[in-house]
Amino acid sequence: MSNLSLPLGAKGSGRARYAAAMDMYQQGLISPAALEVYRIASARDGQDPAPMLAEIGMKPIVTPAYAADHIARLIDEADRYIATLPGRGVAEVRAGLNQARAGLVQVTPQTNTVVDQHLDAALAPLRATHLALAQAIEAAAPHLTWITYDRYPPDEIGADFAQGHAYASLIGEAGNLVARDYDLGIFLIAPHVLYRDHHHAAPELYAPLTGPHGWRFGPQTPLIIKPAHHPVWNDAHRPHMTKVGPTPFLALFGWTCDVTQAAEVIPAFDWPALEALRLDPLT
Repeated sequence: MSNLSLPLGAKGSGRARYAAAMDMYQQGLISPAALEVYRIASARDGQDPAPMLAEIGMKPIVTPAYAADHIARLIDEADRYIATLPGRGVAEVRAGLNQARAGLVQVTPQTNTVVDQHLDAALAPLRATHLALAQAIEAAAPHLTWITYDRYPPDEIGADFAQGHAYASLIGEAGNLVARDYDLGIFLIAPHVLYRDHHHAAPELYAPLTGPHGWRFGPQTPLIIKPAHHPVWNDAHRPHMTKVGPTPFLALFGWTCDVTQAAEVIPAFDWPALEALRLDPLT
């Protein structure tokens, strides 16, 4: 953990934060005004510099080590959450997670408008049931590499999904922790969007953190409404579709192998009706 991000109230933390700020100042990384804030706050270990920085029009100072701490905490909280889930795939996803956990966390932040618009609304119900996980997602989100997947043909996957989703890989070949042929991440879809029927080679665990949302597992099968915290395991090439409810879809996901093979859309005649459908929030 960076000395600049030592927990408030820890003995000697005020002076340690000031020393770290002084080091950053000498490297030309922070201004004299910011350094003065840390000097004033150093007298009290419990004094949070963030409000004082805000008073002079500055955002909290984030170092790469500080950001990595937040990402590592999110990975820990994700593992704790997944460990509570029943059903298939949980053991495989956790095995891959723990195999990669000792690696060095990389920080390559990339913002996304879907995250800016919908993450807060997705986290609101999660705070009521899983506060530590919600706080970990909120703290790590600004430091994650958020991506809108663009390997589907836009006319096949539909404009709503193409423009209305984002994901960040926490562990994987392009993740914050590097792992081969494995992917663990966080997935966000805007309200009411239809993620059309598709399949892929990678076996997949979905751990939805919000709900209700609709699912089906083949174009001719009925829509099943599932609440939050009901995991979905998809074997390799199992058809699946998700209809997002009024709350943004937020989920952890795990792909356990064959992660580099692209997903493919499965045509279905009823997409217009499903895209117009609005799920009851009380379902």
